[in-house]
Formats: sequence, structure tokens, C-alpha cells
Amino acid sequence: MKETFKPGTMIYPVPAALISCGKLDEDMNVFTASWVGTICTNPPMCYVSIRPERHSHGIIKSHGEFVINLTNENIAKATDWCGVKSGREFNKFKEMKLTPRKTSVIDSVYIEESPLSIECKVEQIIPLGSHDMFIARVVNVLAEKDYIDPATGTFHLDWAKLIAYNHGHYYKLGEEIGKFGWSVEKKRKNK
Repeated sequence: MKETFKPGTMIYPVPAALISCGKLDEDMNVFTASWVGTICTNPPMCYVSIRPERHSHGIIKSHGEFVINLTNENIAKATDWCGVKSGREFNKFKEMKLTPRKTSVIDSVYIEESPLSIECKVEQIIPLGSHDMFIARVVNVLAEKDYIDPATGTFHLDWAKLIAYNHGHYYKLGEEIGKFGWSVEKKRKNK
């Protein structure tokens, strides 16, 4: 039986992403965000919601660009640390030994240690209350070569050991239980 619970943001799990912004060796910063996701396939678009008081909010608003860096078990501690420390007080790249690299399409930075970095150009900012939603077009994706199957060219994000955020806690992703469409897939007959 269900019971009424206070209204809140209870759609979990969500990605634990590191958002990088600013220009290399100038005003670059990185912060952790879980309110991030896909909103359109064609054109490819995504969003990140950021509190206006966050240091990176002004950087992204000014430059109109950011990078969503997916995270994994290898950078889990950095992911947490970058979410509780401010870029006004720390060089987070240096403190967490994250390697900033110049992006390919936009004029920003991505995180070398991330398995997948998504370059984004802001198209719209929507003030929502506690957060502003930055709606962006995906202009490039940088994929770690170790996760690309050389035989098929398929990118295997499942090899990356991604982490997720679930209501105040970080988790490893579990084993696969099916693929898209598996519930209706027709069984092949043995010939």
C-alpha cells in the first residue's frame, strides 16, 4: 500500500556528471550536477539545471557553453568533492588531479578522465525557482577509445563502470537485465 509523501524531486537514480566550463587556463571550473539529461534526439539536445549562486552558473551564462562529463568509479571521489567545494575557493582540477583538455568544437574544457564528454552550446536559459535550466544543443561528443569496440566501432558505455546518484548516495551501476525492446523481441527459430 502506498502512503502520501511530501512533494519533492524523487526521480532517481540520475547521472552523477561533472560539468566543466570556462576556457582552458583562464576561468575554467568543474562542478557536480545530477539534474542533467537528454531532452531531444533530433537535434541532439540536453540540459543541466544550476543554482544561480553557483560559481559556474555565471561562467556558463557568460560563455554560453559547457561540457557534460560522465563519471565512473575511477573518479567517484572527485565527483563528490567537486559537488561540495566551490570553484571560487579551489582549483578543482588541480585539487582532484583531473586533467582539463581543450574541447574540439566549443571553446571550453573537458575532463580527460571522463569516459564520455558531451560538448554543449546553450540555446536557452529558463529560470525555474531554485535552479535555472540551461537547455543546450550537443555539438560534439568525445569518447574514450578504451570503450570503443575495435571490431564493430560500437561505443560500450557499459565497460566504463559508470556511477549514478540516488537520493543523496552514489552507486555503481549493476548488471544488464535486458536491452531496449527485449520484452517484445521475437525469438529466432533454430533452423
